[in-house]
Amino acid sequence: MRLKIITCLMMLSVLLASCSNNNESSDNTLNINLGPQTKSIDPAISSTVIGSYYITHAFEGLTTIDKDGKMSGGAAESWEELDGGLRYIFHLRTNAKWSDGKNVTAEDFVYSWRRVVDPKTASDYGYQFAPVKNAEKIIAGELTKEELGVKAIDDYTLEVVLERPTVYFLDLVGFTTFYPVRKDIIEQYADKWEVNAETYIGNGPFTTIEISPDDRIVMVKNTNYWNYKEVLPEKLNFIMMQNPTASVAGIKDGTLDFSKVVPTQDIPVLKEEGILQIKPLLGSYYYCFSTTNEILKDVRIRKALTLAIDRKYIVENVTKGGEVPTSAFVPYGVNDVDGEDFREKGGEFFDINDYAKNVEEAKRLLAEAGYPNGEGFPVLEFNTDSGLNVTIFEAVQQMWKENLGIDVQIVQEELAAFFSNRYSRLFTIVRGGWYADFNDPINFLDLFTTPAPLNFPTFSNKEYDEYLKVALTSSDKNARMDAMHKAEKILIDSYAIMPMYFNTEPLLVSEKLKGVYYNPLSIHRFTYAYKEK
Repeated sequence: MRLKIITCLMMLSVLLASCSNNNESSDNTLNINLGPQTKSIDPAISSTVIGSYYITHAFEGLTTIDKDGKMSGGAAESWEELDGGLRYIFHLRTNAKWSDGKNVTAEDFVYSWRRVVDPKTASDYGYQFAPVKNAEKIIAGELTKEELGVKAIDDYTLEVVLERPTVYFLDLVGFTTFYPVRKDIIEQYADKWEVNAETYIGNGPFTTIEISPDDRIVMVKNTNYWNYKEVLPEKLNFIMMQNPTASVAGIKDGTLDFSKVVPTQDIPVLKEEGILQIKPLLGSYYYCFSTTNEILKDVRIRKALTLAIDRKYIVENVTKGGEVPTSAFVPYGVNDVDGEDFREKGGEFFDINDYAKNVEEAKRLLAEAGYPNGEGFPVLEFNTDSGLNVTIFEAVQQMWKENLGIDVQIVQEELAAFFSNRYSRLFTIVRGGWYADFNDPINFLDLFTTPAPLNFPTFSNKEYDEYLKVALTSSDKNARMDAMHKAEKILIDSYAIMPMYFNTEPLLVSEKLKGVYYNPLSIHRFTYAYKEK
């Protein structure tokens, strides 16, 4: 182990040395470890938090988040809401440019949005365009992409027509899937455009100068960015290093400024040392059951597995990051009506504190399903990737064994294979997790409509879908929230998913690093970050 750590540190030193330039000040360079490589950094394709980090720094949507964390104009300097919220006119900045100096135009957005909803693209996040006129029918193959409700009135004026008033639409267009990409580049390089720095052209605060798979992505300040004078770092070195011990060493010796890769067992000590911060997130960690599996299609078994977990033990002794154990899905901090909290208003669905009672009920359900004390119960499999997800499952695995007498084996996969198999529903039980893209319960609950690309448990309920339809189409705020509370109860009562806890995020942060915007939506921004001397 010691040899592995020394090797990682040597590799980190070489990596950072190769990223350096004698003409730049190291105080203006940030070294950031996000962990393993993500599967895509194409705004239309990416569906991971790590992918969004890269995209957010290289691209910009119509709206963005300013240094104070408030929604503000991005590529659009102003807009009008018309026809009772059914139509928007966005006025683009005439000084908004791509990193190669070409102007950002309304036609860029038209092309990019049509590309997302095109069934050929198969975007995981295409469903987020549902508020835009005809988007759902285009995704379903019933209309052509040219019929999407978006139009370039002139080079710098974009018209968007909606299916229905959408209270969160301005937040939505600031999300990565709505970012513009270049038609000429994608038509020439197809899916290879995102793997080469020369063709990964963006319109955001940074421009990419190096993409080295499984190693690093390097960005420098984009001097063609409309607001480049406010951008503080000269360079961002995004490092793909998975060793948490080496991350700690890098923070301590100054070769790293920020790391998402944290040694969970050392969280209390690192927090006391002042190099670990725990940030709140709008996120939910859960397991998905395959509802089509011969064993798990019995709701009694899914409920038994769900009840036989000591969530408090897991967050206090395994994750140790201040997570909130829960029996619900939508986390605290998500808005309800008039500033209320959706979770506080909805409450929990069963008492996670009465663990003994829950285990007794789990045993009763398993026996009722034909497996008293786990007798005759087949060995199931749990799919995950690596790191903390494995440690969490090992605790769950032991609880299921001790409480129910059943065995569940772990299938540990490389991240790319894990994502692929989960997306293809090639699992029995699999870990899931969701961070909000915008602050509305719909962003959590519409994951499980029929059908939805990220509905991994293949959950399907007509009443649930009807409630979500109300939430998506109603302009009555109270009716929307009431429908979503009812929908969440249906989801939890189905036991298609097993809620575990609401996320926080432990981060290794240099004491010198200041100005980072810590986003509760999980995509932290370094645009205005700097290091104190």
